[in-house]
Parts: sequence; structure tokens; C-alpha cells
Amino acid sequence: MLWITVALVTSYFLGSIPTAYIFGRILKGVDIRKVGSGNIGATNAMRALGKGPGITVLLLDILKGFIVVSFLGDYFADRTILWQVQNLRIIMGLCCICGHNWTIFLKFKGGKGIATTFGVLLGLALKLPGLGIIIGILVLIWVTVFMIWRIVSLASIAAAIALPVCTLFFKQPAILVIVSVILCVFVIIRHKSNILRIAQSKEPRLYFKKPTN
Repeated sequence: MLWITVALVTSYFLGSIPTAYIFGRILKGVDIRKVGSGNIGATNAMRALGKGPGITVLLLDILKGFIVVSFLGDYFADRTILWQVQNLRIIMGLCCICGHNWTIFLKFKGGKGIATTFGVLLGLALKLPGLGIIIGILVLIWVTVFMIWRIVSLASIAAAIALPVCTLFFKQPAILVIVSVILCVFVIIRHKSNILRIAQSKEPRLYFKKPTN
């Protein structure tokens, strides 16, 4: 039980590393929570700090989730016998995402968890058969919605809603289906203000180069 507690706490703290906040402080001396949308995720980092730092933040946030369920998952799986290994990895991934969304380092105000969730799913896909297909479907949904509307939040919400549906359809373990529902709820809650702006047609669109008229 001690090792399980250590595994979950470690996963939370790794997820809590506020990469966008750190980059904002180091690169421009700004508090990214007070710039743009105020979110400490990759999209706001891209708008506030530039394309390069934004992409780096995205990759690091993905890496957090991937490391937790793959490398840390392997480490702690050898030290606990109370849970099935796959269950431990899934809950560790959930703790990592909670750390990103509610980071202890910024008074429990964090990002929206999309990139870290993607990293967790990538790590789990190496261990759970069939999950790779689900990730492919989610990426396709995200890209399709984004290419049509150019709204990151809308694409993320669409992919989040599809996640529990896909895990149920492809008969993934019950614990993963349950966690998928929880993650979907997380995404919707974290995007409440975005949903309101989308309804009012005020949500900013993201272009990698200035659109021509």
C-alpha cells in the first residue's frame, strides 16, 4: 500500500510541473496566468510566447503523461502486488492529469489537461491492446474539428467526448472506461468559459500564419 501511495503522489507532482508558467518566466519574465487567456497550457503559451516555446510546452506536457504511465509505471509495477499493473498505470495517469489541472505549485490553478491526457493515452497504448486505434480516432476527430473551425477548445472538447464512447465501443477495461468518463468531465469543466465564448461566437481562432483576406 505504501508503494501505491508513493506512486500516485509522485505522478501528481510530476504532472504538477507548470511548464508554460516556467517558460513564461524564463523567456519573457511574464506570468502567463496574466497574459492572453490566462491558461497555463500550450495554446496560450503559443499565443503569448511564440510558436517555438508553445510547441515545446506542448511536447513537455505530453511527455509528463507519457513518462508517468510508461517509465514510472514500470518502476512501481515491480514494487506492488495489490493492484493489477494496468489499473495502477491508469490511476497514475489520472493523478498526473489532476496535477496538471490543479497544480500545487500555482495554488491549485493549472491547465486544461489535453496534452497531458494525450501523453497518458500514448503511454497506456504501449501496454493496452486496442488503445492505439482509439488514439488514432481521437486525433482524427481533433484535427478534423480544428481544421474546419480553427478553434482549439472545440476540437479538444469533441475529442474528449469521443474518448469514453470509443473505450466502451472497443471494449477496453472497465477501469479505463470509468476514467475516460472522468477525463471527459474534467475537460468540459475546464472549458466552461470556452464553451460560453463558443456559444457567443467570441472564442479566438488559432492560425499558424496570418490568414489572408
